[in-house]
Amino acid sequence: MPYEVLATSKTPALIIYVLDVSGSMDLEFNKRKRIDVVSDSLQAALQQMVFRSTKGGRVSPRYRIAMFAYSDNVYDVLGGIKTIDQVAAIGVPELSTLRSTDTARAFAEVEKLLLRELPEIDNCPAPLVCHMTDGEYTGSDPEPIVRRIMAMSNADGNVLVENIFISNDILTQPVGDPLHWPGVLPQTALSSEYANKLRKISSVLPDGYRVMMTESGYRIASGALMMLPGISPELVEMGFVMSMSTPISR
Repeated sequence: MPYEVLATSKTPALIIYVLDVSGSMDLEFNKRKRIDVVSDSLQAALQQMVFRSTKGGRVSPRYRIAMFAYSDNVYDVLGGIKTIDQVAAIGVPELSTLRSTDTARAFAEVEKLLLRELPEIDNCPAPLVCHMTDGEYTGSDPEPIVRRIMAMSNADGNVLVENIFISNDILTQPVGDPLHWPGVLPQTALSSEYANKLRKISSVLPDGYRVMMTESGYRIASGALMMLPGISPELVEMGFVMSMSTPISR
């Protein structure tokens, strides 16, 4: 079975965050700006990574983090890949909104990073790319690039791609309690063309990740995709929890 390599200090998990910071992220979302909800959810996920990496009062570098923010340009938020203990020390830089949404350009940077990194991390967990957006792209179609990324692999499996879509125009049925929601399945009815495109470029959630999410109180169904409809702050946070659920050694 793929996706069984544990994240340890010697085999750290690489997580690449790709964050849409276009102007619409300043819009109100449950009485707060969308960008603030995302920043808080990302911070909570990173804090959970620190918790999962702490032994004897020391933070072990079980995770390596890259972070790109994008609008019409792409910005390396952390200034290169950082280990989770380094991120904990420096904190997450403040995200500010810019202009349009060139998603393809952002994923092109991810592809370049993975081409550099994959030869060095063959014995580590398969990398995960967590993409957060709140609207359709304004540049070229990102799907061909994302498909190439999803075809990349190491010994643990193909690169995983997750999408968090902050939009009310995604599900045809409301989500009741997020903790008991089964997730987006291949047959789940979606209400927009772009939501269906995101589903096509979202990986199936590996069982090991699903077990970790179950331990966090969620009830994601087997076969669910790594796609979260950000229709509430709770579901945005759930998406970032999913991104850091790589199996770890106890």
